Amino acid sequence: MYNQLTSEQRYEIYLGIKRKWSISRISREIEQMIEEDWSPLQIAGVLHKEGIHIAIQTIYNHVHADASGRLAKHMPHELKYTRRVRATRPAKATNIANRTSIHDRPKEADGTRFGDWEMDTIVDSCGHAIVTLTERSTNFILMERLKCGRKAVPTAKVVARLLFPYREFVHTITTDNGCEFAAHLEITRMLSRGGRERGKVYFADSYCSWQKGAIENANKLIRKYIPKKANFDDFSDSKIMKIQKKINRRPREKINFDSPKDRFFKHFY
Repeated sequence: MYNQLTSEQRYEIYLGIKRKWSISRISREIEQMIEEDWSPLQIAGVLHKEGIHIAIQTIYNHVHADASGRLAKHMPHELKYTRRVRATRPAKATNIANRTSIHDRPKEADGTRFGDWEMDTIVDSCGHAIVTLTERSTNFILMERLKCGRKAVPTAKVVARLLFPYREFVHTITTDNGCEFAAHLEITRMLSRGGRERGKVYFADSYCSWQKGAIENANKLIRKYIPKKANFDDFSDSKIMKIQKKINRRPREKINFDSPKDRFFKHFY
């Protein structure tokens, strides 16, 4: 790795050596982070907090230099990325009863307040589904296989059970117009206590996935471990939980390279 670096990049390594980190140790640390599926930006950000300044391009160079391709498999999109143009579609009516529009969501639910969530499902070609939730300010995720598929009432029960331990910090939930969320009033009812409403569900406009961008991004991370072509029957509950924990351990630039797990549970200490 070291022989491939420019003089500027070697100086960055030197800063790490001043902290008594050997070149081989820095290389091992970087590879371990890569194998945890951290992006070069996340790795550089975490090392910077430790006083070690490594350029993002240096990490990419190290990945490209790995002839086996082992490290590239852990990179976002495996170093392959194609930008897609967002299509503009007309709005579509929905049949969800008592639906509250995202345009009526409180202004405080802007993604900075703790306790505003987004919700979605991912599905496979066999009709199996996994419900996914993320807390918007921390990117902390929850996920679980839906044993009854996308049936509305069972889905509502799973969502309420996942959120129940944190119900005091479930101010809003934003989702799309999928039929699996038709029992949204049940989610709110099961989370509310003592006359205090919790977990009111707000629905995005049809074909406007960017209105719930946090869960869309979370689903992309999940799809790295559960591809679209996968059969969810091949994923046990424990395996899905391991994926959830792994993603929640990954540092995020948005939260100063803290992990979602650490930032989320700080609110409960």
